[in-house]
Amino acid sequence: MVVLLALACFAGGFLAISTLLRRLSWRRQIRFRAEPIPSGWFDILDRCVPLARGLAADERERLLRLAQVFLAEKHVEGCGGLVVTEEMRVTIAAEACLLLLHLEGPCYPTLRTVLIYPHAFVPKLARAPQTGEIVMPAGPLSGQSWRNGVVVLAWDDVVNGARDVADGHNVVLHEFAHQLDQEDGTPDGMPVLVSGALRTWARVLSEEYERLRDDAVAMRPSALDAYGATDKAEFFAVATETFFERPARLVREHAGLYAELKRFYGQDPARWAPPAAS
Repeated sequence: MVVLLALACFAGGFLAISTLLRRLSWRRQIRFRAEPIPSGWFDILDRCVPLARGLAADERERLLRLAQVFLAEKHVEGCGGLVVTEEMRVTIAAEACLLLLHLEGPCYPTLRTVLIYPHAFVPKLARAPQTGEIVMPAGPLSGQSWRNGVVVLAWDDVVNGARDVADGHNVVLHEFAHQLDQEDGTPDGMPVLVSGALRTWARVLSEEYERLRDDAVAMRPSALDAYGATDKAEFFAVATETFFERPARLVREHAGLYAELKRFYGQDPARWAPPAAS
């Protein structure tokens, strides 16, 4: 317990004692579905998820296997008159599961429902992720991740984010990074980590978060979107978007952060991303 307390103090408040023990345990293995992958899904992946084009053949198959589990376990519903098609379902599932590609399962265990609006939406009730206080959004939103097992997405932003793999913005990657972060019940930029990774993760992400805050105040350009300076939960989500969409630039400007994300996700996008995604 003395060691745990020391780690928490070392992290500078980046994690809470109440969730520390849960973060030191890893995630149980996922179970794939027995039925074959629908033949049309490979075409949807090619057309709608450009980030997957650099994956090896076995990784692409694993990604769609994960998408099968996702769609079997999660309820996907259209809102605002949107009729959800198979292409929408597979696109969102595949992008969400890209984060899980080399993680040990399960498949977003705290997620129950994905709601899809045709366009940006204004939530009827919004709460700050850290305090739970009711807040008014500045304008229409492209996505939200709720701690009660719901992700909300705007379909046109899903399409635009997937199409441009170099802009560093991808609403599906962003909101599902929040889901990973929230698996232990605390949205604070600390997903469930393998044993031994906690100390370095807490130090590097704390330092990089403070660096982005300074950059945002000084209006200095950064590989990371300034929205990540909002709080540590948003920092992790923005860092995840950048890791997959601007990997080469992230390596150049934030090598330590890239190394931590590479170790966590078990992926190295800088090796297989096309030059435009740098």
